[in-house]
Amino acid sequence: MTPLDYDYLRGFLKTRSGLMLSNDKQYLIESRLMPIARKEGLAGISEIVQKLKAPGSERLASKVTEAMTTNESFFFRDKTPFDHFKDVMMPALLAARANKRHIRIWCAAASTGQEPYSLAMMLKEMGPALSSWRIEIIATDLSGEVLERAKAGTYTQFEVQRGLPIQMLLKYFKQNGDQWTIAPEIRSMVHYRTLNLLNDFSALGQFDIIYCRNVLIYFDQPTKVGVLNRAAKLTAPDGYLLLGAAETVVGLTDTYKPVADRRGLYVPSAAGAGATAASRLFAVAGGQVA
Repeated sequence: MTPLDYDYLRGFLKTRSGLMLSNDKQYLIESRLMPIARKEGLAGISEIVQKLKAPGSERLASKVTEAMTTNESFFFRDKTPFDHFKDVMMPALLAARANKRHIRIWCAAASTGQEPYSLAMMLKEMGPALSSWRIEIIATDLSGEVLERAKAGTYTQFEVQRGLPIQMLLKYFKQNGDQWTIAPEIRSMVHYRTLNLLNDFSALGQFDIIYCRNVLIYFDQPTKVGVLNRAAKLTAPDGYLLLGAAETVVGLTDTYKPVADRRGLYVPSAAGAGATAASRLFAVAGGQVA
């Protein structure tokens, strides 16, 4: 791979997916794209670049983009965002939505499905508290390939051992050799869609909770600002945004503000008063909804 090839691919990936590669990531390009070159019968990275520059390269362009943006995921990753879900967000929303009884959740950059399925299992564990409630989980990702895996809901022994409590494994998964498939009742709670966060996503509608974790770290500052500002337009006035441990809205946008003592949790800056504020205080104080 020549320096010119690398520069071209850096620009290509930023335009297609927002991914920012530093000057020293040639090894990453080679490790991710050489398997594609072999499958396509190409000699190497330089031939991939030549094909990408030629007309009719959309199929290859999609393969290259997906290969470079596929990131790992695991069940209940980082724990804290799921504690926020149980201790803060759901109690507040159950109080605030008592009349409507409808909650919408968006998992952006859902990868192979562990995050949305973790939330689905938590909701199922709430049992009677959610009877007669309609809760939607929309999970999106740029990569159609990883979403197909997510829809199948089948994971290796290694994958289910990463973060998944043994009691949930036994309760919500069925084993077939060294593979584990999540129960249809959990799988049906999550709806998957292919989505590029660089594009307009207003058609998704408004959400009460948005999980957008461990994806902004790959973007430059203008791209982060754009994604956050567009997400803010879809966040209910008394809704929530979850970011990864290495991500923040501070210094990027004033559309969200951090929740005190709740790492990674943000609320719209223009959150209303009255019942909305009361429900937040109820949740942060540790209140529970029967």
